[in-house]
Amino acid sequence: MENIQGKAEFLRNDYIKVLSGIDPAAKPVWGKMNVQQMIEHINDYVRISSGKDVQPVVTPPEHIDKYHAFLATEKPFKENTPNVLMADTPVAVKHADTKDAIIALQGEIDYLFEQLDNNRDIRTSHPFFGELNYEQTIQLLHKHATHHLRQFGIG
Repeated sequence: MENIQGKAEFLRNDYIKVLSGIDPAAKPVWGKMNVQQMIEHINDYVRISSGKDVQPVVTPPEHIDKYHAFLATEKPFKENTPNVLMADTPVAVKHADTKDAIIALQGEIDYLFEQLDNNRDIRTSHPFFGELNYEQTIQLLHKHATHHLRQFGIG
């Protein structure tokens, strides 16, 4: 996993700026979520990464090594990657508007990095990737974030 610190800096300092530049009415290139639903979806996974929302691991233990091997690459998630934890139709939005969703996401990103900065040996649990160390957590969030940016034609 190359340049974890650069990826962490992007997530910490630049990701929100990029999201803020997306027109809330933009149509996705693929997928069913609108901009606000995508932001709230990322928010949910940042909360999982910080340990605020603990989810059971749904990946069979014998597949975790394969998932970690994928995570160690720069290979992106495929468009329309299925997520068994999500309904076929996007859930209703939680926030009043995209701006409020972005503010909430910034708070979750700040909290995540507080946790990571205070304990680089931290282990987090992800429902698909299992137990992750600091580098794997950053790598996964970066892959996930850029996956959804591509969903809206960025990157």
